[in-house]
Amino acid sequence: MSTTAPGFRVSAYRMGWYRGAQARLVWRSDRVAGRVQRKPDLVPRTRTVRAGWKRTVLVPTDGWPEGAYLLRLDASSGHQRYVPLIVRSATARGRTLLIHAPATWQAYNLWGGYSLYEGDDGSYGMRSLAVSFARPYDSDGAEKFLVYEWAVVVLAERLGIPLAYTTGVDIHRDPAVLRGAVSAVTLGHDEYWTPQQRQSMTRARDAGTNLAFLGANTCFRRIRLEDGDRTVVCYKTDYRHDPLYPRHGALGTTDFRQAPDPDPESSLTGVLYEGYPVNAPYAVRNAGHWLFAGTGVKRGDSFAHLVGVEYDRVTPGSLPDAPIEIIAHSPLVCNGRRSHSDSAYYTVPSGAGVFASGTMRWVEGLMAGTGENGRNHGMDARTGAFVTRTTENLLRAFAEGPAAKTRPAPRDNVREVYGST
Repeated sequence: MSTTAPGFRVSAYRMGWYRGAQARLVWRSDRVAGRVQRKPDLVPRTRTVRAGWKRTVLVPTDGWPEGAYLLRLDASSGHQRYVPLIVRSATARGRTLLIHAPATWQAYNLWGGYSLYEGDDGSYGMRSLAVSFARPYDSDGAEKFLVYEWAVVVLAERLGIPLAYTTGVDIHRDPAVLRGAVSAVTLGHDEYWTPQQRQSMTRARDAGTNLAFLGANTCFRRIRLEDGDRTVVCYKTDYRHDPLYPRHGALGTTDFRQAPDPDPESSLTGVLYEGYPVNAPYAVRNAGHWLFAGTGVKRGDSFAHLVGVEYDRVTPGSLPDAPIEIIAHSPLVCNGRRSHSDSAYYTVPSGAGVFASGTMRWVEGLMAGTGENGRNHGMDARTGAFVTRTTENLLRAFAEGPAAKTRPAPRDNVREVYGST
């Protein structure tokens, strides 16, 4: 911690459902003396910012219930920041596993002037090629968690289904965390995956674990973790400068769909990332699908602004090795090009069901009309009720076990929707 304030306190809140409250205080520090730490280091070759600071306060998590937490830092000056923290579950057997996305949080983190998207001059060309967890998060400290993840935690806990908690980094480290999970849920923005995480999720699906992808742009960037998994490496368009490219194939940090080891994310998610930015209505195609039960929708019903800001679609030339059903097919225009965003569902021989929302605003839609999120994008309470009921149907069904054994099989309608292309 580095602050110009004379002192600060840390308060730890477990996020979830507490009879209407969505957070519970579990610990608070004594007053800690503030101090200004030294300037962060910059690794020139990869433009990686690291804050090698001395420890200011120790947060004792022993005995804390597994789950998603926010640490709130309150400075005596009145300033406030957050730090997201996941107390991971030892096992997910028999439970729905919520997967948080710290690698993606870090990719977009501009603290110190650098992220995987821009450098201190604001240009893409001077961006970091590797980013470190050894630094604070920018803005309020928890933007990605609060916008793309928190609402699912609250909803899942309100439903009372058995839950477990982990991160993509933990799945990379120890695939056993997926063993026996009835379902695994990635949240609103989970873009950056290691090949090991991808392989583990695929194996879980093929062992009968249902998968839900509640966002878009999921599993798009292939990354590598270094320095004891404290550094996220992703050269992106500079992949030819990655020291592991092309000799080490899948460890080179190209996008998953790119050579030398192309494996488009759609073989797992069912949908393929296509574009940004977009703002379009979500259009229901199969109103009778079990996921839409109780929503009252009819074919052609739409929900304004629910498709955005990035989107995925079913791509006839890049399908999973299974029949897939498009249940929502939303026309849009992105960068002057007409296309569609798709919500899709498929099953595999293990019995696992796989759902992809096809829009990055799905989790934000859970908060539409509630006043809980300042980024509603114009979505209203009707949209919030639709997304909430659909997500409830999904989580409840997936918590029962392999969905192919308890729910109707998908009706492959790709040719019907997209023609013979």
